[in-house]
Amino acid sequence: MRTEVGIIGAGPAGLLLARLLHRAGVSCVVLESRDRAYTEQRQRAGMLEQGTVDVLRAAGAGERLNREALEHDGIELRFDRRSHRLDFPALTGGRSVWIYAQTEIVKDLIGLQLKDGPPLVFGAEAVAVTGLDGRLPQVHYRDSAGEHTLTCDYIAGCDGHHGITGSALPASVARTFERTYPYAWLGVLADAPPSCEVLVYAHSPRGFALHSMRSPTVSRLYLQVPADTDVSAWPDDRIWDELDARFAVDGDWSLTRGPITSKSVLPMRSSVTEPMRHGRLLLAGDAAHIVPPTGAKGLNLAVADVVVLAEALADWKDSGSTALLDAYSDTCLRRVWRAEHFSHFMTTTLHTDPGQSPFDSRLQLAQLDRVTTSRHAAAELADNYAGLPISRQGPDH
Repeated sequence: MRTEVGIIGAGPAGLLLARLLHRAGVSCVVLESRDRAYTEQRQRAGMLEQGTVDVLRAAGAGERLNREALEHDGIELRFDRRSHRLDFPALTGGRSVWIYAQTEIVKDLIGLQLKDGPPLVFGAEAVAVTGLDGRLPQVHYRDSAGEHTLTCDYIAGCDGHHGITGSALPASVARTFERTYPYAWLGVLADAPPSCEVLVYAHSPRGFALHSMRSPTVSRLYLQVPADTDVSAWPDDRIWDELDARFAVDGDWSLTRGPITSKSVLPMRSSVTEPMRHGRLLLAGDAAHIVPPTGAKGLNLAVADVVVLAEALADWKDSGSTALLDAYSDTCLRRVWRAEHFSHFMTTTLHTDPGQSPFDSRLQLAQLDRVTTSRHAAAELADNYAGLPISRQGPDH
């Protein structure tokens, strides 16, 4: 096959990029190693910034989102048995956040693409990318019919942290900055109505906990656990009892329990690869950067990347200029590092390190007290959480 942009990976980044390019008149082909059923069931993030919602709506993927997504006007911080609500619209000039599972975004985008979009090939495993320094790079892939080659002008690596495109950057030009954390999240889905109106972030001497939701009848909950945790060590009753203890506040609030339908352990790490471009290969989303989930930035960063990339590729198609493509990595990395900083702040402020000293615990409480008593500190958190503006010029504040 021959196309202008070869996209590797049919997660939110690859599918949204394909949608934006299609609407801009840039031809593309999406290659996904898994089948459609698996692709639509991958559980990932569910919190959307206002800018992400705006992009999805503008791309024609807002119909079901508008009907089913849960709009939230803030978050709740719990610590020292006290509860504090941060009002995002009041602190950010009107911005909100939305709960809409990544699985549903993927379903919406796949449906649009199969209906009237560019080719989407499932079961196509990319095994190599070549010619990145030439005029016509190639993606070599295999499927049930054998081995094939996709020739294109540019390759977009949207295949995640474990994909082939991130490792395709030569060691002589790429550098990866990483941090691992000594804890993980035990995440569960429960058939239980949410016990709160907004996401609850709880700091506790026992460890961090997060209460989120997927729908009015399904709760998504997380517990901080050691990095080497075995899920089998956490029966349902133990999970609910620990959640009760970490969310505890003075008052009559109670946690609604229900059948737990899935459990998984999520590692906590930060990673950024620089630059996000080499020759005709451009990385987007998890292929270029990973954030700990505390700041809810992973999916939103991927959307910001592909908005910048789609604009740059459309400008190249229309004008022949590569100026925006040349600026792609620097533009995205300004936003990426801001999100990395915010995610690190949220993670280290709310989690308890193994062997943490009483002094460090008091520093965390002092920081949380500052956020909940100072409008300036609260506005800084809200501004980052609700999302900085998506622009090809990068954040301007």
